[in-house]
Amino acid sequence: MSDNSNLRIVLWRHGQTDWNVENRYQGHSDIPLNQVGLYQVGQAAKVLAGMNPTRIIASDLIRAKQTAQALVNLTNIKMEIDADLRETNGGNWEGKTGSQNREEDGERFKLWMFGEDVKAGEVGESRTEVAKRARTAVDRGIAHATGTIIFATHGGTSRALLGSILELPFDKWATLGGLSNACWSVIEPNTFIKSGWSLVEHNAGSIPEPVFGNESNVTGA
Repeated sequence: MSDNSNLRIVLWRHGQTDWNVENRYQGHSDIPLNQVGLYQVGQAAKVLAGMNPTRIIASDLIRAKQTAQALVNLTNIKMEIDADLRETNGGNWEGKTGSQNREEDGERFKLWMFGEDVKAGEVGESRTEVAKRARTAVDRGIAHATGTIIFATHGGTSRALLGSILELPFDKWATLGGLSNACWSVIEPNTFIKSGWSLVEHNAGSIPEPVFGNESNVTGA
């Protein structure tokens, strides 16, 4: 990935859907935003527009495209689509509630919930597989780019991306809290090392601000 100091990556989770409320595994199922979700992304877009984005790239699933469209409406930036930003393929779990999946595929579901790198729903994707394809999408999105790049994506995909981009050991990915609907994480180049990235905001709903006194904090002063 580029370490261009002018870059900022924003991973924006889609707004609420009925399946979110019902605790159903969505994965690749193409579920639209509900009325709450449409309101959420409309409010979030007002804040994200203040970051002066230069590109808006969305997963090809309708809930991500509807999320991105709220920002397109304010900025008039063309929405780009990249299917590699999709949520995890949930295999046999898709459309079922958490309680159903625990009952029908309990051992695998338990391993998945506790962060093991198993395939979701037996025939779906593992977290590292999701990270690999989504990382490719982010690399394409920031290649030769500057400014703030908004990626409208999904909760599981965002967590896998963060773990990969921040170069965390896989067994530490689960330490990253989830993104709420229509909230986002912000990643910027790490200015204290030659390459690499820093997580500057997580599950956020505000424009990033400079961290005053950052050098003093690094040196322990």
